[in-house]
Amino acid sequence: MADKRDYYEVLGVDKTASDDEIKKAYRKKAKEFHPDLHPGDKEAEDKFKEANEAYEVLSDPDKKSKYDRFGHAGVDPNYGAGGPGGGFGGGFGGMDFDLGDIFGSFFGGGFGGGRQANPNAPRRGSDTQARVTLSFEEAAKGCKKKVDFSRIELCPDCHGSGAASGTSPETCPECHGRGQVNVQQRTPFGVIQTSKSCSRCGGKGQIIKTPCSKCKGKGAISKKVTLEVDIPAGIDDRQVLNVNGQGNSGANGGPSGNLHVTVLVRPHPFFERDGYDVWCEVTISFAQAALGDTLEVPTLDGKVRYDVPAGTQPGTVFKLKGRGIQSLNGRGKGDQLVRLVVDVPKNLTSRQKELLREFEKESGSKAPSGDGNGKGFFGKKKK
Repeated sequence: MADKRDYYEVLGVDKTASDDEIKKAYRKKAKEFHPDLHPGDKEAEDKFKEANEAYEVLSDPDKKSKYDRFGHAGVDPNYGAGGPGGGFGGGFGGMDFDLGDIFGSFFGGGFGGGRQANPNAPRRGSDTQARVTLSFEEAAKGCKKKVDFSRIELCPDCHGSGAASGTSPETCPECHGRGQVNVQQRTPFGVIQTSKSCSRCGGKGQIIKTPCSKCKGKGAISKKVTLEVDIPAGIDDRQVLNVNGQGNSGANGGPSGNLHVTVLVRPHPFFERDGYDVWCEVTISFAQAALGDTLEVPTLDGKVRYDVPAGTQPGTVFKLKGRGIQSLNGRGKGDQLVRLVVDVPKNLTSRQKELLREFEKESGSKAPSGDGNGKGFFGKKKK
């Protein structure tokens, strides 16, 4: 596996950075390398994905803690491990061992009459993860989105038994289906009885004499799946959508796990989200601000008309009630807040300058200028 860059380096922040600083750094990187702004640029796309991966870890307190302690290996079990481990009912990092063996070797499974769990009892499948990227509008309005991910499914040939067609697993004659065998050991303290995983069946309680050729006797396979998911209106960046029963298949008739879909929302060039409210800036001319005008303001539902009163000052914010984002619980919508920016003209013609001087003279509103003696604008304001 290729070496990954440090996540803090990817976002350009220190390890002591606050959650807000990490979020701001991610937004900056996401806007800088967004695929929509660099169509066909593979390098920009890779940097965008790298920033998403870094933010996914550093924005999660639990994952961040593991990353700070163990690096990439703490948040990615495949990193440096030579491939995915665990599989269907597997152990730690792909190593096939039973914790019962470890405790049994110290304390003895039969010590105190402990009862062994049935190795063939139904077990729930584990959860699996996926990510989906939405546009600003898709997150606000809701949509249907196809999600690609991999999960463990029962082998279609043997239906999870692990045995070839026409055959079936047999009860292990060594452990009689318990998956554990008792062993007596002589010690200075006497004879101690312990239990350990049956070596003949590997602790499964069953023996497959003719394994299924498709799954090699495991009873399960890894499969790439495309699933259409309903994205609710109002979902926000980094929120996780839970899809019941779409995770890894269970064992021995147990239920499947769930699918957790992390939502990534691309920044919008015009709108910015604040909870369920939407902010934007609209630029108007000096004449429009002074005389008033009717504007067509873009919203998530299309353009709406708004009357700007005469004498509107730069930085004025007006509210479009109910033009924001639908709340996730379906109760009401946010508002759209519009900040007005007054455009000061540049490169005026002689005639335009003359008209402005006449206006200034007529209105008697000439701004004071600095004279080097502290009596200019700032001096008068202070005085």
